[in-house]
Amino acid sequence: MSDFGYLDELFGEIEKRRGAAPEESYSAQLMADLPRAARKLGEEGVEAVVAALSGSDDELLGELADLTYHLLVVLAARGLTPEQVVDELKKRQGVSGLTEKASRG
Repeated sequence: MSDFGYLDELFGEIEKRRGAAPEESYSAQLMADLPRAARKLGEEGVEAVVAALSGSDDELLGELADLTYHLLVVLAARGLTPEQVVDELKKRQGVSGLTEKASRG
């Protein structure tokens, strides 16, 4: 289990929905349709940006919660885990963000 605490629990619940009937589970619907899940992730990202620039703190928190949920769904749909994201972040620890970005070409 990663350092995510509750997010690990939420990810586990999302994973459990993989086998659910899509008409009974939004998570199952999204995992069965990766392009839709990816679009929802993008939409929530844009909504979070708008809330960050012009919304209240409560609006921003709501949008970030939506973004986080959809991020976890996309990870599950691709067969990836939050721990892998944490591992990637740890690889970058101690490396300047500018240096890391430049190394990606």
